Amino acid sequence: MTATLPSQILDRLCGAMRAPQPATADTAAALDDAVAAARACTLCAPALPRGPRPVLRAHATARILVVGQAPGTRVHETGIPWNDPSGDRLRDWMGIDRAVFYDADRVAIIPMGFCYPGRGAGGDLPPRPECAPAWHPRLLPHLPDLRLMVLAGAYAVGAYARPLLGAGMARGPLSDVIAAWTQLPATVMPLPHPSPRNRRWLSQRPWFDTTVVPELRRRVAAALDS
Repeated sequence: MTATLPSQILDRLCGAMRAPQPATADTAAALDDAVAAARACTLCAPALPRGPRPVLRAHATARILVVGQAPGTRVHETGIPWNDPSGDRLRDWMGIDRAVFYDADRVAIIPMGFCYPGRGAGGDLPPRPECAPAWHPRLLPHLPDLRLMVLAGAYAVGAYARPLLGAGMARGPLSDVIAAWTQLPATVMPLPHPSPRNRRWLSQRPWFDTTVVPELRRRVAAALDS
């Protein structure tokens, strides 16, 4: 269900966020090169019904990294990440407006899959499994100033939060991982996907709105203000 990423990326990223460093000209140039290469990627082209159109944003000065699933049709058409009702809810959870969210100097947006994967019987297909293992190791190490990683949805949570919680969380409900957010480093925040399809999930778990969302907003504000 999830892409397992190299353990050194988890270690590198969490370590960088515990001791953030200002971006240098070399780091910025390396990230710009990696982003440009990712935007030109055709790795999954034969499997993409609408063809490749990688959608991501990142500058080396970013304080927050948002990792979601993969673009939907509206994001594919516009090329703007989270440009849909899911994005509206995510920004509300984070307590920021579109201007801040789309300021790549402050917020990097690097999903588990960069291209629209197509549609299946129950909705959009999962992110292509080739994408994150191919590109996250080339992108994430060049974000030295991160303070917070926001994981939105089962695929991002599976790649980055579950390994930090140990073998006992390797499988099991997403809600168990999100409920265990206090056991994660303060730099990592797991969330359900903010899709309107998840209204029932949210209505059955009022603790998410009363406990997790306020803490997420506090951490986002602290990351941006530090």
